[in-house]
Amino acid sequence: MSTHDLYAQPPKESVWQVPATGAARFNWSYDMADDGRDRLLALYQKGKDKQWDGATRIDWDLEVDPYDPLGTPDEAMSLYGTRHWGRLTDKDKGELRRHYSSWQFSQFLHGEQGAMICAARIVESVPDLDAKFYSATQVMDEARHAEIYARFLHEKIGTLYPINDNLQSLLGDTLRDSRWDMPYLGMQVLIEGLALAAFGMIRDTTNKPLPKQILAYVMQDEARHVAFGRMALRDYYRQLTDAELREREEFVIEGCYLMRDRLRGVEVLENFGIPRKEAEELSEQSEFLHLFRKLLFSRIVPCVKDIGLWGERLQKAYLDMGVFDLGDSNLDLLMSQDEEVAEALDRERFAAEERARVAEVAEAIAEGEAAS
Repeated sequence: MSTHDLYAQPPKESVWQVPATGAARFNWSYDMADDGRDRLLALYQKGKDKQWDGATRIDWDLEVDPYDPLGTPDEAMSLYGTRHWGRLTDKDKGELRRHYSSWQFSQFLHGEQGAMICAARIVESVPDLDAKFYSATQVMDEARHAEIYARFLHEKIGTLYPINDNLQSLLGDTLRDSRWDMPYLGMQVLIEGLALAAFGMIRDTTNKPLPKQILAYVMQDEARHVAFGRMALRDYYRQLTDAELREREEFVIEGCYLMRDRLRGVEVLENFGIPRKEAEELSEQSEFLHLFRKLLFSRIVPCVKDIGLWGERLQKAYLDMGVFDLGDSNLDLLMSQDEEVAEALDRERFAAEERARVAEVAEAIAEGEAAS
């Protein structure tokens, strides 16, 4: 079945064209022994070593209940506790869970396509060859992630949602900017940072094995991508003037407000017949949404501070959002934990498969001995 047949709401356009700006930069220095660049080259090597196939590493035979794909509790849905909740049948609540999961994973999917295009833009525009090398591995990573999310939505949930207006706006702003560092800032720091936190919250709370696998393995890759953005931008932003830094901070402030407002899932409530204004009000009243929003900035705020964007206006914006205190979070620890979760999941899965193989062999031997 065509993707367009599965959309809960039709996309505004089948192909979104963003006019390209900026320069493609070639670098004729191929020296790989520069001590000042060894960190990025080491990350490039890790990017090569950690490539994997989403068709085989993930166990697609695992069943998913499309009406409860993530094990979402009632309290996590914006209608819970409102006058609408009591009117919903169990079937209606199942449909609501299905659509919330579809909306969420659809935004992940669209974001991954955006990340793939931004990584390709970085390959084109970044001046340093080692950064081009690493970005090329990220293009493949993001293609794999988009493939995986698309398969999950098509085969396991059976419905999709168009890209959220705010996510599309931030992607457009990121891609239209001619400065080579803006795809890093818009994608690697803001969009990827927010997605990582969302992935982590679902990975750590869902009791469903397939989405847990998908998110754990995607996050293992994304930990490298955020590290790449931090390395490149931290070095570059030390060279900028105060005025240039303020321009980047203004972009971050606007992007963070867009990302915060993206999180409401108003489109789902509209699809269930609730007018947009009321849907926005109900979403804003959700205690779960307020907690979710705060935790979602746990990856962005320390990263922004780490790369050297921490002016007074940016700090005030984070105070207004209630996330200023997240600036002291240990980002390196979070990223290392993301990698460890995926590795532990692999060990657990492979150990279970080995036990099953041993049991199968033992059963075959026992059957052979009984027959003789």
